[in-house]
Amino acid sequence: MKTIAKLAVALALVVGFVSTAVADETVTGKLTCAKCSLKKADQCQDVLITTDAAGKTTEYYVEKNDVAKAYGHTCKGEKPATVTGAVSEKDGKKWIAATKMEAPKS
Repeated sequence: MKTIAKLAVALALVVGFVSTAVADETVTGKLTCAKCSLKKADQCQDVLITTDAAGKTTEYYVEKNDVAKAYGHTCKGEKPATVTGAVSEKDGKKWIAATKMEAPKS
């Protein structure tokens, strides 16, 4: 009986870990700089601005990692980008940890 109880607890833990896994999201928009273009930061930071069908804009701050570095920083101006990664919220801002960044497909 103790073995069955231990197995049940182990299975519950595994199911709990699997259900909390976050799936990557893919968002397309215009990449710009939070400091130089948006005047919302003290240092350069890529921000992906998306607009939905209703015209609502969402800002995704792109975490600085190797994928973002390889795509290139957009300091002044903007460039189109499609970003795939895990989205989280920190300090009232949406952040995306890019696992893939590319120019949008036409």
